[in-house]
Amino acid sequence: MSANFELMEALQVIEREKGVSIDTLLDALANALVSAYKRMPNAAEEAFVTIDPDSGEMHVYAQDLDEDGNVTREWEDTPDDFGRIAAQTAKQVILQRIREAEREMKYEDYAGREGEIVTGIIQQNDQRYTLLDLGRVEALLPQAEQVPYERYEHGARLKAYIVEVRKTTKGPQIVVSRTHPGLIKRLFELEVPEISDGVVELKAVAREPGHRTKIAVWSNDSNVDPVGACVGARGARVRMVVNELRGEKVDIVPFSEDSQDFVMKALSPARVSQVRIDEETGTAEVIVPDYQLSLAIGKEGQNARLAARLTGWRVDIKSETQHAEEEAGYAGEEWAQGEWVTSDSGEMVWQPAEGGQALSADQWSKGEGDEADGSPPIPAPTNGAPAATAPSEGPLPDPVAADPVAADASTDDGPAVVAEAPSGDSPPVVAGGETNP
Repeated sequence: MSANFELMEALQVIEREKGVSIDTLLDALANALVSAYKRMPNAAEEAFVTIDPDSGEMHVYAQDLDEDGNVTREWEDTPDDFGRIAAQTAKQVILQRIREAEREMKYEDYAGREGEIVTGIIQQNDQRYTLLDLGRVEALLPQAEQVPYERYEHGARLKAYIVEVRKTTKGPQIVVSRTHPGLIKRLFELEVPEISDGVVELKAVAREPGHRTKIAVWSNDSNVDPVGACVGARGARVRMVVNELRGEKVDIVPFSEDSQDFVMKALSPARVSQVRIDEETGTAEVIVPDYQLSLAIGKEGQNARLAARLTGWRVDIKSETQHAEEEAGYAGEEWAQGEWVTSDSGEMVWQPAEGGQALSADQWSKGEGDEADGSPPIPAPTNGAPAATAPSEGPLPDPVAADPVAADASTDDGPAVVAEAPSGDSPPVVAGGETNP
């Protein structure tokens, strides 16, 4: 059996075991032999090598080129001892090309897979990163992408979300995350067939890794309850997600195209009395019963923050008492601005400038809407004719509206709480398996 034939058999074994094609190996070998030929004495400057893929027979062809790079002459210039040269030089180059081809194949296996979920075995863990064995490649879980308080034990299986695939000289570097909101979406896709089938959609996700997640779900089929589909029978489906997240609480709420309704549901499990939407400022003013204020805000403002991220609105939470005090303060200012007019019945009445119920002369004489509520005096009618609007002199009481504070402020009888939606592009996500704040 010739050496060339044995070489071809060896290349076939490499193709089967390493997954590198014969054509790739033959190209690498031909390039290596050209390099070896050019190191020989009296070698032509331009040459190429041909290899018969069946027999493994090799030939060197030299060329002469003109000034324009066109071939003017070509001849075979295979050295007598070319087999020995091939044996000496080809091995190292072929191994190098094999490694390069393997790295390229590994990269192509994961290129474009950002946003997918992978399962790996924890191989190494230190203060900088954790390495996951994915089989043919390793994934890097940086410290910044790890959930606080999660422990990664050697040999344990772990699911992670691919955030980046980098091409390096040492092969593909796959960066994964345990904190990305996309991990929540992929985990629910694995557990809820209705999501993978497109019947149920995850419209938004908001997450504070390791603590709590809210997801908003929508059904494209009126016969399918999106929340029930995600929760599963006796909570089996959402429990699988919670277990993978190592106990992180998950709230699932139904998505609504009505902003008021969506904000109200996003603050679950708190009960909301009223939601007022201000399109210009992007603010949702939320009024809750006094006993629900702490629950609506959540521990250190967590529930309010997640609701803001989930809905995209700046959430301003107030108790019913706070709201009533503010309304009373504004009412005094409204009564102070107006004019005396003649009603349809011919009676002189005080009409507030901001609208509302008119005040009769009898009510005015009793002080209703006057100093009794802290507003400036309402001028009396002059000669039976309507008077001018109330004079601007005299202090007007400021509305009883405390400055909004951070979401972790006291919630007993203190000021309202404001939670703002993030300005980034990342979309919120919601799920409702747990109801604890």
